[in-house]
Amino acid sequence: MDTDNPGQATVEAVTTKGATAANNWCLIESDPGVFTEMISGFGCTGAQVEEIWSMNADAFRHLEPIHGLIFLFKWLDNMPAGRVVTDRSDIFFARQVVTNACATQALISLLLNLQHEDIDLGQTLSELKIFCQDLCPECRGQCLAKEEKIRKVHNSFARPQLFVVEDSADSEDVDCYHFVGFMPIKGKLYELDGMKEGPIELGEIGQQQNWLDVVRPIIEGRMERYSGGEIHFNLMALVSDRQRCYERQIQMLVELASPLSYADCQAEIATLISFVKLEKEKKRRYRKENIRRRHNYLPFIVELLKQLGETGQLLAICDKAKDRSCPSKSNKDTMDQQPQ
Repeated sequence: MDTDNPGQATVEAVTTKGATAANNWCLIESDPGVFTEMISGFGCTGAQVEEIWSMNADAFRHLEPIHGLIFLFKWLDNMPAGRVVTDRSDIFFARQVVTNACATQALISLLLNLQHEDIDLGQTLSELKIFCQDLCPECRGQCLAKEEKIRKVHNSFARPQLFVVEDSADSEDVDCYHFVGFMPIKGKLYELDGMKEGPIELGEIGQQQNWLDVVRPIIEGRMERYSGGEIHFNLMALVSDRQRCYERQIQMLVELASPLSYADCQAEIATLISFVKLEKEKKRRYRKENIRRRHNYLPFIVELLKQLGETGQLLAICDKAKDRSCPSKSNKDTMDQQPQ
């Protein structure tokens, strides 16, 4: 269970003190740049995460192959949508045993069940998978929680906090958010949710059927269960490294015989080169955004407020901010002051 808002608690009694204690895990923002950097931090190569903005089939098609989906939603303690499987030792499934770990748990669950030539798990994830192979889901969760490298990568996105907010005793008004994973495994669609007892079997995937055509209606159905004004959803896709895919296609066009004419081949290569440039620029943007996420702006903010207070500017700025936040009250006061 997790939340993308540090002022909102999760169902596991979130600590609001960040990740200062040895066993604490911080809140993770639902952002493709964050998840892509976590993949790299784990030592895994050949994979990245992309955000999906629409449930239309075209929004998925240009990202294929899509290896899995990560879905963030407002958590409701409902019965599983399918059959909870407890007899599939060939599926890596770990129970979530620590607070705020669901983002990393969903991502790692997809990676450790993935077998694709584009993806190299790296030493840390490979050793974790081998070590946990014969363990129960609860023990796997304990192993994942105690994996120091994974926890450090996760907590590298901890947000600096100036004030400690006490947990509210009244949990009825608290919005709880949770990450889960969806992926095809051996001809069936599974939901991997660390809050459940095991993987959830959601249905069969036909031999000629795209698994995305099976999962899209399920996710849409989840979203329809909420009120019309509920927009707190996020869907991301685990895909092969797009830059590598484009570079591989360029290499094939250059080195192998192609049915395309020379002019068409050169045009295709130029298009792919432009895609590679876009991917490189996106990665640079992700790095810059993640540096800003990690930077501690609090000393600067505190010093700025002190200087504004000492020069007598702070009160006027606060008054202007109040007027902007309550325009209807400001308009009413103006009308009341007009002569009748």
